[in-house]
Amino acid sequence: MDNYQIAKRAQIGVLIPSTNTGVEYDLQKFILDGVSWHPSRFWIELKNWQEEQDKTGEGIDNVFERFLDMMRDEIPISIRNVLSAKINHLMLGMSAETFWGGLEGNIKFEQEIQDQVGDIGVTTAAAATRDALNCFKAKNISVITPYPPVGDVNVRRFFSDIGFNVIHVKGMARPSATAIAETSISEVLSAVQEVDGDNVDAIVQCGTNLSTIDLFPTLEHTLSKPMLPINVATIWGALRAVGVKDKITGKGRLLEEF
Repeated sequence: MDNYQIAKRAQIGVLIPSTNTGVEYDLQKFILDGVSWHPSRFWIELKNWQEEQDKTGEGIDNVFERFLDMMRDEIPISIRNVLSAKINHLMLGMSAETFWGGLEGNIKFEQEIQDQVGDIGVTTAAAATRDALNCFKAKNISVITPYPPVGDVNVRRFFSDIGFNVIHVKGMARPSATAIAETSISEVLSAVQEVDGDNVDAIVQCGTNLSTIDLFPTLEHTLSKPMLPINVATIWGALRAVGVKDKITGKGRLLEEF
């Protein structure tokens, strides 16, 4: 067939840390006709933050920031590789980097990515979550993360910078990049309970290796408020950016309503 194309609506590249299993788990829940996902991994050398802290005597926050610096060096190679698939959009399956440095840091990071991909559209976790919260007209939010304290500081700063009132941030301080995916359901539920309240309009979950796609849609019914897993918000943002407007049931209000 002339001009045959597997994905007639969108071919979306997805940047994923090499240690991450949560993004692909969530992507596999979104098999849409005419849409294909093309993950490209970038190498994570500093995988175990707690082990590195014990070995070097550094504070955990310093170790985590060093981990992000090493990520930055690897990302361009992953972008180069996925661009060779002739994708028409790029989704970033990472979140900490997109929040780092608040709004100023976010703008700088997004511009660096855009400079590498040219005129291809880019969806980041921070921007997609902002847009999702605005859809619900949320003002007062709480956030749960798998990060150490320095990560929570940067998450709070970003959301505060863009005009949200951050009621609570609960960091679960996972000891390594892979341990994020091993966070128990009970730990997630406990964190949600800790940050919830009558004055909270919506709850956001950061950390793309922490999949809450199987929990948050149900919690929306029990807590009666939007619950936004970072991966779901980013997938939603990427789909809407390429003109895929399908309403998808069972994955949360964001995809059912907007």
